[in-house]
Order: sequence, then structure tokens, then C-alpha cells
Amino acid sequence: MADKIRCAHILVNNEALAKEILVKLQKGESFSKLAEEYSIDGSRKRGGDLGVFGRGMMVKSFESAAFALEKGQLSGIVKTEFGYHIIKRLE
Repeated sequence: MADKIRCAHILVNNEALAKEILVKLQKGESFSKLAEEYSIDGSRKRGGDLGVFGRGMMVKSFESAAFALEKGQLSGIVKTEFGYHIIKRLE
């Protein structure tokens, strides 16, 4: 089990927009381009890249979803107090 992982995410304010973005990703659109276009946090400048983080560094629902992913895999929509995330495990 990994202690640290590297992920990117796209964070938006509403579930409808998150669903729209998820469909675009499933059709093969670029994760980093969509993150730059839609994400509402500072990671948008890095294509959504959050860097490496360990357990206990993110809110629980985000952490659980992120650590469950295989490299290159996308999460579904993960709701936290910050909004709606789509997470991609980078490594």
C-alpha cells in the first residue's frame, strides 16, 4: 500500500459541471487542459497537479478516493467541503 502518491484534480463548484467535465475526460480530452480551464483552485496553473502527498494531508473523502486509484486512473466525482473533485492518479 502506497504511503505517498501524486495526483492531479479538477475542482468545481457544482455537480452538473463536474459531470460534464467527467464526460469530456471519458471521451479522451486532456485532463490538464480541462483543469486549466475549469478548476477553481490554484492547482489549475499546473494542470491540476497537486504534487506528492501522504495519508492525512487531504480531507478524508478526497484521500480515500485518491489512494484507491491505480496509476493513470480517474476517480468519479468526489464531493468535499471545497466542492466537487475529479481526481487523476499520476504516480
